[in-house]
Amino acid sequence: MKKNRHRVIIAAMVIFAAGFIANSASAVDEKLMKGWEVDSPYNQLYDVKEYEKFRAWVVGFKEEPPMPGMSPATIMIVKDGDDLIDVHICPTWFTKPEDVGVKKGDRVKMKGVWAEVNGKDVFMVSKIKKGESDVFEFKVRLTKNGKPFWTMTKEELALERSSNTD
Repeated sequence: MKKNRHRVIIAAMVIFAAGFIANSASAVDEKLMKGWEVDSPYNQLYDVKEYEKFRAWVVGFKEEPPMPGMSPATIMIVKDGDDLIDVHICPTWFTKPEDVGVKKGDRVKMKGVWAEVNGKDVFMVSKIKKGESDVFEFKVRLTKNGKPFWTMTKEELALERSSNTD
């Protein structure tokens, strides 16, 4: 019983930290936002009609621009069978790899869409869950329309967090 209570407390702390980071996103300068705008070519690759989910093992993280001219992305590398897959999470200025809440060796369930970026198939994630009971969740896009959290106003982010729905 104490173990479950401890997990819930940790999950709440991680979600709060992600929310704090997200709140600071609205003050991001234009140089960092370059390529990450809601109507950018990169974000237009996120097609909600292609929404899928899958499970994989976390192999590691890297930071690199998804497309030329963009600021770096936080990218999680996962292994599904023999395949290594780049999972695009968000701009690094929004959330750094160490702040995602998962680490190498974790089994995760992801929801998002497949896209081809620079000739490579990648998974553009909207939500990452880990653990048998999915106690931990890290969310960066709305499920209903794919709107990235890093493009939202402080008010929109607050509403999203308070409603706790997709």
